[in-house]
Amino acid sequence: MKTRFSMCMWRLLPVLGVALLPAMARADQSQFVNAKLEVRAVSTDLQKTVGQIAAESPQPAWIAYDVPGSSTEDQTCCNYSEHNSSNICGTCFLEEQRGNTYVHSDAQQNKTVELERRADVTILLREDHRRVMRIRIASANCTLDAGGLRVVWLTGAKPGESVAVLSQFVDTKSSHGDGENDLTNQAVMAIAQHADPSADRALASFVAPDQPARLREIAAFWLGAARGRSGLALLEKMAKTDPSEDIRAKVAFALYVSHEPEATDDIIRMAKDDESAHVRGQALFWLAQKAGQKASAAITGAIENDPDTEVKKKAVFALSQMPKDEGIPKLIEVAQSNKNPEVRKQAMFWLGESNDPRALAFFEKILSR
Repeated sequence: MKTRFSMCMWRLLPVLGVALLPAMARADQSQFVNAKLEVRAVSTDLQKTVGQIAAESPQPAWIAYDVPGSSTEDQTCCNYSEHNSSNICGTCFLEEQRGNTYVHSDAQQNKTVELERRADVTILLREDHRRVMRIRIASANCTLDAGGLRVVWLTGAKPGESVAVLSQFVDTKSSHGDGENDLTNQAVMAIAQHADPSADRALASFVAPDQPARLREIAAFWLGAARGRSGLALLEKMAKTDPSEDIRAKVAFALYVSHEPEATDDIIRMAKDDESAHVRGQALFWLAQKAGQKASAAITGAIENDPDTEVKKKAVFALSQMPKDEGIPKLIEVAQSNKNPEVRKQAMFWLGESNDPRALAFFEKILSR
């Protein structure tokens, strides 16, 4: 399944049955086509080198380098790139204005990871008027079309220095942005792709309670999508301590996209125990997308035990989102026997929307009495 960064449905669920160890080949400047390519070694440090290149170039240019990537299952490409029939990244047109970054997961598709896949991620900084104006990332097996611009390929970039460079583009003051084209969004996404402890430290600083809510939301998503167990630990802390119910609701989604199996237990805890009915309802929704025995038990438990009728109704909706063989029988049971008339009415509504023959048989039985 291809997934796009729009802060909505990113589903990166690991279902690969056998772990494979891909070769750790390095990305290099051979990725580029239609480019005025230069190769330069990082001088004193990466930040100083990037600044020097930007200062000397009044014309638009790309600065590129590679770092070890945080995942060997996901591929990072550009939207509106060309793909071949095996869904491997094709040519990414860097100058395409609509070309946003997306990730797709071989694990989500239950595909075999290529043994020869490069595990590095290419970081791309587009500078114009001596300032970095755009950040992109790409898997090392993507071909990158630079649109005829100058490309300075840097060798010897260190991951920790890369995180420091990217962090300077993260706005820690503003509560507003322009979605996936926002430089803060792009920088946080790029930081999350680094297989380096400095990335975890940076993301931890972005989700501190004193940071803007927008930044906490962006960083929380990437903690779930790209940071594994270290990201899960930070999300667990946010779920319990973040003062904003809106952010805690976003944390439930971040836990949903996490590859870590323990994340389901955390969503269940939020569905049961969070003080906010809004958060409990959102957690129930994401539990329904997970399905499975644990999720089903938590959803039906909310229908029976949550003190808020609106949460109970959201739990009924969650049943309607489960696979039909799991959800329809439970909806029928709720419609038949729940003591709350609003809950029974909600169950009847979603049964009517299901177009399932079992729902039709249930209605016929009621109407024939």
